[in-house]
Amino acid sequence: MHAQATTNPKKPTVQKSKPTVVKTHVRRQVIKVAPAVPSFGQKAGLHATTNDILDLKSSVAYVIDQDTHEVLLSKNDQAVLPIASITKLMTGVIISEAQLPMDESITITQDDVDTEKGSSSRLRVGATLTRGELLHLALMASENRAAHALGRTYPGGMSSFVGLMNAKAAQLGMRDTRYVEPTGLSSKNQSSAKDLATLVGNAYHDATLRELSTSPSYKVEVGNRTLQYNTTNRLVKNPNWDIGLQKTGYISEAGQCLVMQAKVSGRKLIMVFLDSAGKLSRIADAERVRKWVENNHGSRPQT
Repeated sequence: MHAQATTNPKKPTVQKSKPTVVKTHVRRQVIKVAPAVPSFGQKAGLHATTNDILDLKSSVAYVIDQDTHEVLLSKNDQAVLPIASITKLMTGVIISEAQLPMDESITITQDDVDTEKGSSSRLRVGATLTRGELLHLALMASENRAAHALGRTYPGGMSSFVGLMNAKAAQLGMRDTRYVEPTGLSSKNQSSAKDLATLVGNAYHDATLRELSTSPSYKVEVGNRTLQYNTTNRLVKNPNWDIGLQKTGYISEAGQCLVMQAKVSGRKLIMVFLDSAGKLSRIADAERVRKWVENNHGSRPQT
């Protein structure tokens, strides 16, 4: 200020810059962030479990040998929690066992639009696909409208379809499992890790479910559009993994979920991870388990 006053002491123009400085301090917009909705597992305190040798981020984990049924790892395996889109695995079982024509055309209607969570979909109302295409999208890309349309168009309608889902669960001895709809958007679809391991073991025997759930990507023609879909499980494309069947799931009440059948160190394993805290933590948990099995529980050569 001393230099400016000496150069031009009579001109007050230098003072014009001051209001601009003041303007930078005017009101700031406050953005309110909605608090995260705790999962059922968090509410139950399952994440506080201390007997977890691998420090998994999933509050529920269960790993068994598919052939011998040996339990390799167990963490809160009897807790009954929402299972999100793991639901779609049972949806696939019912559709596949019914042996309905896979080339039959099904049109997405307003009934298939998610009013539970308001989730989006690239399958517009009026889009027509085959039953086989819908099943592929439901299992590989977890497409909610596809899964809902499969249940809605089942002979007898949605109520009949959900009844068959529950009847199949009972037949398999899944005593902790209940379904109210075929997508997993409802938190009332609930199960335990032990029950889901049973479901994975049963679904693995179906070649169609194995193929569609482990497909890395898929294109469908809808009207004049070509839609590219990709798997929701990045481990499918990972060369370190040999996955025979898989399904992911997420809603806020369930956390991040993952079930798989995979071959690790010569053993066929069924892995269940429920209520994982972060977006990638279910994948990290699976990697921890794979490395742990490779180091400690690989198959021994016959002598």
